[in-house]
Order: sequence, then C-alpha cells, then structure tokens
Amino acid sequence: MQYTPTAGRKAATAILAVITWFALALQLKLSVESTPTTGFTATKTVINFFSYFTILSNLLVALTLTIPLLSPHSTIGRFFSHPRVSSGIAVYIFIVGLVYNLVLRSIWSPAGWQLAADNLLHVVVPLAYVVLWAVITPRHVLYWKDLLPWLFFPALYLAYSLARGPVAHWYPYPFVDVDKFGYGKVALNSFFVLIAIITVGAGVIALNRRGIKQPETSKR
Repeated sequence: MQYTPTAGRKAATAILAVITWFALALQLKLSVESTPTTGFTATKTVINFFSYFTILSNLLVALTLTIPLLSPHSTIGRFFSHPRVSSGIAVYIFIVGLVYNLVLRSIWSPAGWQLAADNLLHVVVPLAYVVLWAVITPRHVLYWKDLLPWLFFPALYLAYSLARGPVAHWYPYPFVDVDKFGYGKVALNSFFVLIAIITVGAGVIALNRRGIKQPETSKR
C-alpha cells in the first residue's frame, strides 16, 4: 500500500535525507582519515565502514527517504515506500540507537567531528526517522507475519560478520568478537540482540495495528 505525502512531509523527508547522507559521508571521511592510526589500508577501511550495522541501517534510511522522493513510481521507489519495508528499517535504526546508547557509548569518548558524526548516526537519525515513520505510515497496514522477514537482514549481517571476522581479524562490535569471547558468548550476546529486535518489531506492529477490532467469536 502506498501513500501520497503532503508537501510538509516531503520537506521533512528531504531534510532528514540530507542529514543522513551528510552523517554517512562525514563518518566515511573520518574513517578514511584514521588509517594512519588504525594501520588499515584504505580499502580495508572502506570495507570495514560498510561492515557496521549502524552504517548499513543509516544507509537504508537514506535510501528509503531519497528514492521515493526522486523516483516515486519506479519499482525501487515503490519498494522503499512500502510500509512493510519502511517499518522494517524503522526497527533496524531504532535498534542502532538503542544498542549504541545502552551498551556501546560508554566504551569510547569521541570528540570534535567524530562526536558530531556519532550523535547524528546513533541519536538524531534514529529518533527523527522513527518519529517520521510514525507520522507518515498509514494505520492498520502491518501484520504479525511481517515480523519474520524483518529478521532476515540482521541474520545475514551476523553471518557475514562472523564469517569475515576471523579472516579480516576485525569485528565491527565487541559483543560479536569471537576471537575474544568465543562462539558461546557471542551466541548469547546475539540472542539478546535478537530478542531486542523481536520486541521492537512487535511493538512497531502493535502500534500500527492499534485500534483494529478483533473478530468476535460466535456464541452458541
């Protein structure tokens, strides 16, 4: 089901799209500039950049904001504007903000432009996108069966991280570092993240379905 956004909503979408693209570009620039410190090649740095769930989720936000504005009637435009797709992305970006601010924020102290990029990617974009999603998404268009497909992307991401980690000797997040914690601990950490994703996804569906009357069972 598609919706036709008003001029105000289009403006809000465009502004958030610009902010998200800026945050991604800024973080990529900072990452590349850090190669003398990390010792990674520019190629590995770029691959690492696109290996963060944060970056991929923000990229999905940027795409789902931008493409429907530029090409609303194209196949990909209709795909990204579909409530099921935008809602799944809302789940991912909310998890980005939740996990970072509850678990990861305390393990380092960014400053300057890195602090700005950090807050844009983990606070501003997640909050703004979730609010925008709540405003523009039509009511009563999500179903409980939509929750399962939303788990595919995080599952593929975890598989990729665990497959690449031992080869690259680098993990995007401490809680998936198999070299340090072993597969048992990483599996437990991943289970907690899975529960968080399911909980947030169920909340998104419940919020969208709020007000739907359940069919009454006939009394005999």
